[in-house]
Amino acid sequence: MSPSEKTNYTFHIPAPCFDPVQVLFTDEHLLVVCKPSGLLSVPGRIVKDCVLNRMLVDYPDVRTVHRLDLDTSGLMMLALSQKATSDLNRQFRERTIQKEYIALVHGVLDKEEGEIDLPIRPDPDNRPLQVVDLESGKASLTRYQVMDAAEGYSRVKLMPVTGRSHQLRLHLSAIGHPILGCDLYAHEEAFKARDRLSLHASKIQFDHPETKERVTFEAPVPF
Repeated sequence: MSPSEKTNYTFHIPAPCFDPVQVLFTDEHLLVVCKPSGLLSVPGRIVKDCVLNRMLVDYPDVRTVHRLDLDTSGLMMLALSQKATSDLNRQFRERTIQKEYIALVHGVLDKEEGEIDLPIRPDPDNRPLQVVDLESGKASLTRYQVMDAAEGYSRVKLMPVTGRSHQLRLHLSAIGHPILGCDLYAHEEAFKARDRLSLHASKIQFDHPETKERVTFEAPVPF
């Protein structure tokens, strides 16, 4: 399938998302939520319904410090103070925040665990696609562990070291195991295998911006 064919999946206004955003934790500095698949993290050019706007109703000082793709579900952190915003942004820059994702991918991986170390850059001719570029791409590293495999697909734990746009989707596709239901990088069989992107942000660990205590949040995988 050519890149132009792949992008045909994405040139549409997403259907309204009626699933709620689950609030898992809040204090004066932090808000931790579980985002449903199909909901934007921040307002889009056309669609304004998103995690940020929904949370602004009850938390007027809320600010985003990271995002999940529209079709990715799972854990998102938001800041409720300037101190938290600054500190969490610092932790992301210094890569001390640890994130885990669960994905269903096409096929059975050769190794039970490993690393995908492939540099990534935007594809200016096929936005919003990213491409692997060994010469001019930005360093991108994903660690993975296979949890189980059956019926032609594998359940994989993904631990991104870097946070490039579409990194997990592109890295899995690049090694021949696209994420099921992926409208950007999967071949037709993998795309049609599930009715949603089979990618979920299941765990996040970071230092609380006020107490400095190491905290961990987890969200059950919905697929």
